Amino acid sequence: MIEERFDAIVVGAGMAGNAAALTLAQRGLKVLQLERGEYSGSKNVQGAILYADMLEKLIPDFREDAPLERHLIEQRFWMMDDNSHTGLHYRSDDFNEEKPNRYTIIRAQFDKWFSKKVQEAGAVVLCETTVTELLQDARGKVIGVRTDRKNGKVGADVVVLAEGVSGLLGTRAGLRSRPDPNKVALAVKEMHFLPQETLEARFNLKGDEGAVIEAVGTISEGMTGMGFIYTNRESISLGIGCLVSDFERTGQTPYGLLEKFKSHPSVRALIEGSEVKEYAAHLIPEGGYKAIPQLFGDGWVVVGDAAQLNNAVHREGSNLAMTSGRLAAEAIFQIKSRRDPMTKENLALYRKMLEDSFVMKDLKKYRDMPDLLHIRAQNFFLTYPQLVSKAMKDFVRVDGVTKAEKEKATLRSFLAARSLKGIIGDAFNFARAWR
Repeated sequence: MIEERFDAIVVGAGMAGNAAALTLAQRGLKVLQLERGEYSGSKNVQGAILYADMLEKLIPDFREDAPLERHLIEQRFWMMDDNSHTGLHYRSDDFNEEKPNRYTIIRAQFDKWFSKKVQEAGAVVLCETTVTELLQDARGKVIGVRTDRKNGKVGADVVVLAEGVSGLLGTRAGLRSRPDPNKVALAVKEMHFLPQETLEARFNLKGDEGAVIEAVGTISEGMTGMGFIYTNRESISLGIGCLVSDFERTGQTPYGLLEKFKSHPSVRALIEGSEVKEYAAHLIPEGGYKAIPQLFGDGWVVVGDAAQLNNAVHREGSNLAMTSGRLAAEAIFQIKSRRDPMTKENLALYRKMLEDSFVMKDLKKYRDMPDLLHIRAQNFFLTYPQLVSKAMKDFVRVDGVTKAEKEKATLRSFLAARSLKGIIGDAFNFARAWR
């Protein structure tokens, strides 16, 4: 193992880890990044959404060579029952701009490219290296890491934990508690490959245009969860995720939910004839602001999913991960520039920078939403989607029954499922959590 000492060690090479390592290396610090996969992105076979603004702050010219799939011009939201969906559809040609705002990417390819940029900036990147524990001195200050390599101890002034939502290193070292199953979702995804012309015809796209569909309803069997479909160049990323605690409580399987989602009439037509080549499962932090653990301490900071930095309401993760990694690195650089030690008191600068950014401001705004959706899951993910579907079906069907009779029947259906007081209460609580 490397015997020299580093200014910083970054554990993990996902969005947050790469952002942190790149920023540190760009500012001239001596950086070691450790990744247990064969290469950065080797454990990520899924597709994802990339937010351009956050990456531009790190790599302004990323569009020149980054492996981007499609820029997004269309967003669909579906509320589903077993045989239908009611949708909200937004599409704008304004998104066919010179520098698009959002892209679909395939993480295995993108993370590998991102890691190359980290290495070009001067960081030492070691893959196929598992960090087994954090090294601490007699006072508990983190002073480096131990890896599974021979003579695997490496010292550093500070360790950046970008290890993902499970956070095993931080947990083992007593720096954080285990993630709460009520605050973590398990998502499963498949990659469905189709000829490019077929995919574009089904989604009404051309060139590099892309679309996203996000869906809630009976597909999650009354659990807190969401389905999603992303268009890539010649494939569709399709998946669904629900809270881990709900899987434990109900005995439902992630793959069973995925099969149900795929077989829904609204989805089946979009993937008909596709070839499935990849399947993956991934843990996603869903607890929001209230689930954020301690973010810094003597000799360490935590970023990205490991810090529970995910905006579940707006389905944003990569932008928060990249921003947190960048801000952690900037805080470390400022402390290093002052020749100050990496103490808990000094590293509190990272938390302050996060609080001043959109990351914490957005998470604070929706801090009550995750709890509400979990507590009222049966209503929001089962009862209301079924009632909305029935109301829409009655609205569009013409069969000789008067509109007044149909309206009364719809109202009776809502009241039979939920009292008027309950419906008003849910609406009020939802609006308050959305405030």
